Amino acid sequence: MSTDQQHPPASALSAAGVQLNHTAVYASDRHLSAEFLAAVLGLRVGTPFGPFLPVDLGNGVTLDFYEKRDEPIQSQHYAFLVADERFDPVVARLETLGVTYYADPGHTEPGRINRLFGGRGAYFDDPDGHNMEVMTRPYTRP
Repeated sequence: MSTDQQHPPASALSAAGVQLNHTAVYASDRHLSAEFLAAVLGLRVGTPFGPFLPVDLGNGVTLDFYEKRDEPIQSQHYAFLVADERFDPVVARLETLGVTYYADPGHTEPGRINRLFGGRGAYFDDPDGHNMEVMTRPYTRP
């Protein structure tokens, strides 16, 4: 099979011709961080690919956890849109793991969720301090 048959042309990918395929997530322990996120979201950790440990989000995007031990991990923000019926199980898994969740990105409202844009949402930290968000409705943008 030729390369053209294996991969659709970029113009067929989306209206704009661009989609996010993967991103590297720096972690002090890639296994710990990948397993944590997979457990919270009800996903599985994939097979290592070189220095990366992927978590497949199921929409063609992977988070590729990459160990970085030579300098501090800079906190990033990752937001996950989940179906409404998956939200309560995510919050329940956070509670089971003893992870505090918050209604706001500044983490000032512990143990609460938000109801932005007619949905529900919560924020929590991963093992390296990345500010994770789970939400049931995408933000309405101007």
